[in-house]
Amino acid sequence: TVVDAGTSGWRNFPVFKKQVIDRSKTRVLSFLNIAGSGMTGFPSEEDVNDMDSRMTALVIEQFPDIIVGVKIGHYRGSDWTPFDRALEAGHMANVPLFVECHLPLLPLEGILNRMRPGDIYTHSYCAASDRMCLLDDQGKIRPFVLEAQNKGVRFDVGHGGGMFHFDIAVPALEQGLLPNSFGSDLHRFSMNSGMKNMLDIMSKFLNMGMAIEDIVYRATWSSAQSIKREDLGNLSEGSVADIVVLSVRKGSFGFIDTRGNKISGDRRLEA
Repeated sequence: TVVDAGTSGWRNFPVFKKQVIDRSKTRVLSFLNIAGSGMTGFPSEEDVNDMDSRMTALVIEQFPDIIVGVKIGHYRGSDWTPFDRALEAGHMANVPLFVECHLPLLPLEGILNRMRPGDIYTHSYCAASDRMCLLDDQGKIRPFVLEAQNKGVRFDVGHGGGMFHFDIAVPALEQGLLPNSFGSDLHRFSMNSGMKNMLDIMSKFLNMGMAIEDIVYRATWSSAQSIKREDLGNLSEGSVADIVVLSVRKGSFGFIDTRGNKISGDRRLEA
């Protein structure tokens, strides 16, 4: 299952009767942007008047087998209204909020405090100019980040083309901040730079010391739980046979992050 971070806003979805879709054929799932125009960039994505909690929730309720949550990603203001409306839409539709966190004027502590158990924070393992890092200047996980983790906020990798750094990921793992899912943030820039695909991300975590059992769990069942799709990500009797066969290849391999920093490894996951 591929989970798309969601570029379309609620205005791009028709409002008809509730649609029923065969889940066994559904492979691309979406988070619906709280911005009505979708992820169209600035300034249209910052129009608070185009952020309608009720309409967003209504569209999600119409397409429950396609839309699995609400997304907020790009907002440069200091007003909490967009964030609160995204939370409200998620509450009304009973789905998680996916926080991409290009929200430079909203403090990280306030974001994590507002997020509910089951909400998802992505781009977790990076230091970027438009958000506070989850680690402090001494490389320690900030106390309010641990509080959010204990509360049940879920942390996604969200590697992308600029949002994954070994000098953040390694100490975070050592201190117990493991990802709940291996989001790739796949686009034409990220797939042609430091990240090729989801298996590449999983291989990086394998060589940073994460146990293979943890990696498989978080790539499958944990990810399915994040989007409340417990019909996926498992091989229980009667479930859809959604299977991939992997091997752990041994050798000498190199991995890079989005700053060009490198680590060496002796294992790589291959399909």
